[in-house]
Amino acid sequence: MNLKIFNTLTGKKEQFVPLKEKQIGMYVCGVTVYDYCHVGHARAAIVFDTFYRYFQYLGYEVRFVRNFTDIDDKIINRANEEGIDWQEVNRKYISAFYEDMGKLNIAAPTVEPKATDHIAEMLDMIQSLVDQDKAYESDGDVFYSIKSFKDYGCLSGKNIDDLQSGARVEVNESKRDPLDFALWKKSKPGEPSWDSPWGPGRPGWHIECSAMSKKYLGDTFDIHGGGKDLVFPHHENEIAQSCGCTGKQPVRYWVHNGFVNIDKEKMSKSLGNFFTIREVCKKYHPEVLRLFLISSHYRSPIDFSEKNLEDATKVLSRFYEGLAGARGKIGNLNLKSIPNFQEKVKNHPLTQKFETAMNDDLNTAVAMAHMNEELRNLNTAVLGKGGSSLEDIAVATRAWEEAGKILGLFFLTPEEFEKELFEIKNQERNLDVSKIEELIAGRKSARQAKNWAEADRCRDELTEMGILIEDTANGTEWKLK
Repeated sequence: MNLKIFNTLTGKKEQFVPLKEKQIGMYVCGVTVYDYCHVGHARAAIVFDTFYRYFQYLGYEVRFVRNFTDIDDKIINRANEEGIDWQEVNRKYISAFYEDMGKLNIAAPTVEPKATDHIAEMLDMIQSLVDQDKAYESDGDVFYSIKSFKDYGCLSGKNIDDLQSGARVEVNESKRDPLDFALWKKSKPGEPSWDSPWGPGRPGWHIECSAMSKKYLGDTFDIHGGGKDLVFPHHENEIAQSCGCTGKQPVRYWVHNGFVNIDKEKMSKSLGNFFTIREVCKKYHPEVLRLFLISSHYRSPIDFSEKNLEDATKVLSRFYEGLAGARGKIGNLNLKSIPNFQEKVKNHPLTQKFETAMNDDLNTAVAMAHMNEELRNLNTAVLGKGGSSLEDIAVATRAWEEAGKILGLFFLTPEEFEKELFEIKNQERNLDVSKIEELIAGRKSARQAKNWAEADRCRDELTEMGILIEDTANGTEWKLK
């Protein structure tokens, strides 16, 4: 195996070699639970879910940790806005998060820690940094001293002098240096707080991930992932405080996904140009959203638009149609009767090309191009062209299915997908299914009676309704345009 991953820390693709043979420790920054997840969150979740699936496919035992930030200014503000307890905000949006991830077929991580369950671990790290004079207390707040870490900027490439001269950091009289960041925040009246050696307060955002990753994955682990927007300051600060505490680089491979853009601007809540996952899934099938978000390389920006989602719908529909045709052709063939079936799947040209693409820094765009190509071959074989045997078709189908499942696709049967797709599309049109079935039956009767004018009238009425029909060996099938 020759798996290469782009490492943000070094700025290049590197051969992936885990700390322990056939074991991977992976930490991904989760969401701050104060609102519904948007499409940018979906991309990060899908990207690292695909990494997770592919690592498992390669035979790795993966310990995958994805956290919840469940204490933050945004959560407190949302609680005040809605007139509810901050913990109720957490419960509401964690529940919504699971609903959204379920729709997108995101596999459950190994561990999903909440920040508020790990205050003790955070206090231990902060105390260690204070004891080493790498952090200091100021009126109940505790700050990390940037100047104590000579390699600050190693991840982002930012220069401390440039940052200071740029005056992009709020002036805080309690800090020794404007760039120093909070490890512990003194509590304000009415805010949730925890006891600490420096008085009641709550943790800073950056220390949360360092403490949780250290607890579940150790001082050094293989992969730390997140969106590109987290490179600075979040991940930069994680490195500084983790190195400061342990004296070790915490992560071997830093992996970051690109932005989802709207009109060439990053989709974000701060800019107000975002669509929630549940908003999108009212109009498009969730699997369509997943396919769309893996249709580009994970590090590249991707343009969110209705046209691109419509195109993704067509691709996925074609995939499911091909899958239905292939499975129908194979029928009840006993796959166990095929000699060396799994080996043949492993050696199938699609499997080989798919692995090559995925081993090149998880290039899902190229992997999907290979799936498109193989679908054409499979459709040809199903039609009885090209001289493929039934066993050949069975092997090709399984290779194609497995490739799709690594990408998180095909978690429905073709029939289930078509039914759900129709229900989504029909929300706006509100078509009468019984009327559609009646017209199809009327067309069939008219054709049998050789009443071509009536058959054409039925077809024309169906076309006006936006219904596509296809006459197959199993009868007339229909779907929405």
